[in-house]
Amino acid sequence: MRCPFCHNADSRVIDSREADEGATTRRRRSCPTCNRRFTTVEEAVLAVVKRSGVSEPFNRTKVVAGVRRACQGRPVDEDQLQMLAQQVEDTIRATGAAEVPSHEVGLAILRPLRELDEVAYLRFASVYRSFTSVADFEKEIAELKARQSVAADPNSVPAGTVAGP
Repeated sequence: MRCPFCHNADSRVIDSREADEGATTRRRRSCPTCNRRFTTVEEAVLAVVKRSGVSEPFNRTKVVAGVRRACQGRPVDEDQLQMLAQQVEDTIRATGAAEVPSHEVGLAILRPLRELDEVAYLRFASVYRSFTSVADFEKEIAELKARQSVAADPNSVPAGTVAGP
């Protein structure tokens, strides 16, 4: 790290601490040339690559806004939306990639939204997956029903699958 005072290319870390619940790291440094101290803040930047190829920083507020529209009129409160957005960010950061396609963000939203509210999930999925007909909705509803059946009876085999040994 370059010293901001004398511009020496080297510095020594004196102390490191996590800040913002581990999202950033604050480091206290000392310059061996001028002996002055300074602080640096390190943050892992997560970028989303849009369909157009433009890259922009991940924005949890955009996730909340998109899901809020899908949840309009549903029994979902702001805390649940914030928790969902946190889950989405955690899922994306867990990939370890510095840049993720916007498509991956959408997939990361669909999974927890399905658990939160099925109607909101259908609304979001219909836009995200560009449903063009009633058949698209029927297929998605059938998959939701199949998941409910499996959840209700873990020994059942979903339709269209073969029971294994």
